[in-house]
Amino acid sequence: MIIYDDGIELSAELEVPEGHDGHRLVILLHGFTSAKNRPHNLQAAAAMREAGFATLRFDLYGHGESGGEFRNHTLYKWISNTMTVINWALEQGYDELYLSGHSQGGLVVALVAGMEADRIRGLILRAPAFLIPRCAREGQMLGGTFDPDHLPDEVNVIKGKMLRGDYLRVAQTIHPEEAAERYGGPVLILHGDEDDLVPLKDSEEYARRFRRCELKVMKGESHHFDRKPEEMRTLIREWLKKQH
Repeated sequence: MIIYDDGIELSAELEVPEGHDGHRLVILLHGFTSAKNRPHNLQAAAAMREAGFATLRFDLYGHGESGGEFRNHTLYKWISNTMTVINWALEQGYDELYLSGHSQGGLVVALVAGMEADRIRGLILRAPAFLIPRCAREGQMLGGTFDPDHLPDEVNVIKGKMLRGDYLRVAQTIHPEEAAERYGGPVLILHGDEDDLVPLKDSEEYARRFRRCELKVMKGESHHFDRKPEEMRTLIREWLKKQH
């Protein structure tokens, strides 16, 4: 399935469990350099359907099977993608919307929830990368350093991929703490205590910033939630069941 955001094709996968009520939907966002079909994203979506929710996974700008070049993606573009998918879902009659995101996708979910608090019933964030804007302002990201006042035209990121400096320029303008404080719905944050990419302390901080938040720290889990998939599924499924 393709959803268009200002001419950009977004590859999406809608899955509806048997007996679904036609209203409840979770929209899932993957992380930086990831895609909608990565195993941990599939596991998370399966848990949501077990709880009685339809799921809509999609590849964001410059990732997976969607349009756009990776080097040109920014958080603004991902925000636009997400708002477009929300509008599509509402047009289909899904009026009980939840958002879920992993890593950079978790950051974007929190930002969009702050903008659309009246439309989003709840959030499920897995290792949300709240550090990205802070790191961009401090001049350090993905193991590299740069002058935050004189940003490079491009930066070399993981897996040999290049990013335009516009990614950093955009990130510097974003303040997720403000978005978190605007959102009043229920939030579940999952974070592994052996995450070596996104600090657990950030999730602990944001669990306090959100008005209604549960933080579940998974012992021995990594950033990619590939060690204890069944525990992750249980936590997501049981939390969603409590929301309705």
